[in-house]
Amino acid sequence: MINEAFKNRNVLILAAVSALLLVFNFSSCFNAMHAKAGRDKELASRLALEEKTAKFVQEKSVLEEKVKAQASEVAELKVALEAARKALLQDQLVSASLKEELTKVVKLKENLEDQLRQAQANVKKAKK
Repeated sequence: MINEAFKNRNVLILAAVSALLLVFNFSSCFNAMHAKAGRDKELASRLALEEKTAKFVQEKSVLEEKVKAQASEVAELKVALEAARKALLQDQLVSASLKEELTKVVKLKENLEDQLRQAQANVKKAKK
């Protein structure tokens, strides 16, 4: 009877240990599945972020090229503006000198007209 009690007891202990090990095995598998799912999510998010980063880097390089093009265009426009300013200044100087010349010519014309009137008046006086 004692032998049978030991046998039954051993069987019960082995059954309990087996059940406990089965529970540990299932929980381990369940934890492994959750960990794998977490790693997969993290990997997917990292890949998405890498794609976004690559896209932003590409856009940045395109924008930098546009900035360089705009900067060179601005430099060209500054040179053109400076040339236009110099041309305008020269035109203003020429215009001012032409105005002075015109003023001198007008004064000479007025003097000549006065002299012509005086000469005509002298001729009329001389005829009378």
